[in-house]
Amino acid sequence: MTPARFITLEGIEGAGKTTVADRITQSLRARGITLHATREPGGTKVAERIRALVLDRGEELISPTAETLLMFGARQVHVDNLIRPALARGEWVLCDRFTDATHAYQGGGRGVDRELIERLARAVHGDLAPDCTLLLDVPVRVGLERMQARRGAIDRFEVESAQFFDRVRNRYLELARTSPQRFRIIDATQNLEDVCNAALAALEDALGLVPVGAR
Repeated sequence: MTPARFITLEGIEGAGKTTVADRITQSLRARGITLHATREPGGTKVAERIRALVLDRGEELISPTAETLLMFGARQVHVDNLIRPALARGEWVLCDRFTDATHAYQGGGRGVDRELIERLARAVHGDLAPDCTLLLDVPVRVGLERMQARRGAIDRFEVESAQFFDRVRNRYLELARTSPQRFRIIDATQNLEDVCNAALAALEDALGLVPVGAR
C-alpha cells in the first residue's frame, strides 16, 4: 500500500497552479490513489467562509497581522477537518497553497514578522509539513499579464503592485533554497502542457513514483 502523501502547490498569480493541480489530480487518481484536492485559504465550509473575508475588498481595514491570523484560523479548521483525517486514513492530499504561501504573501509581501508566522505554524499544525512542494515559478511581469488576461472579479491580492509580487516571489525562492529536499522549482514560463508534464515528472522523482508510461 502506498503511504499517504501531502503535496502542496505554490506560486504567484498567473503561474498556472489550477491547471497543474487538475492534471496531477487526474494522474494520481488514475494510479488508484485516493486523493483529496483542496486549497487554502479554504478547503472546508467554515474555512471557505474565512477565505471570503480575507479576499473581500470591503471598506474595513484588514491589517497584515489580522490577515495572517485569518489565514491561520482557516488553516487550523482545514487541517483539523480535512488534511489530518485524510492522511490518517492513508489517503493523499494535494493542496493549492499552504504555510509557505503565508511566509511569501504575508511575510514577504506584507512584511509580517517571520517569527510570528513560524510560531503560528507550530501552534496550528505542529510537525505536519508537505512531503513535496512544487513551486511554479514565473517572472512577475508574466504572471500579472496572465492574471489580467483571465481577470474576473478582483480580490484584495490581485490589486497589489508588481513590487508586492516581486517580494512574494523572492520569498518563495528563498524558501526553496532553504528546503531543497522538499521543494521542486518548475519553470512556469513554458506553455501549460509543458508545465504540467514538468510538474508531474518532478513529483514522480520526489516521491519515488514509477512514471505512468514506464509501467
